[in-house]
Amino acid sequence: MATNGMSRAEVLEKVRDHLSAELEVPADEISESTRFRDDLDADSLDLYELVMELEDTYAIRVSEEEAAQIETVGQAVDFVAGRLGVAS
Repeated sequence: MATNGMSRAEVLEKVRDHLSAELEVPADEISESTRFRDDLDADSLDLYELVMELEDTYAIRVSEEEAAQIETVGQAVDFVAGRLGVAS
């Protein structure tokens, strides 16, 4: 558990909830292997908004290069968890 008290499962839940609300997809249809573009039809603006949400929510920075490497929900969660020091 990280010093901020957040677990990886909590990060996953927050990311899923955000995607569900933004993209109007049921949260139970979003798994760690869900791909943003292929499975959720997320466009560049959707992905930009997700990055902004992650930065604001978790007080982290995500470069354009880092964001371009994140293709699945699980990769996004791993990225945030890594920045927060949450064990995978």
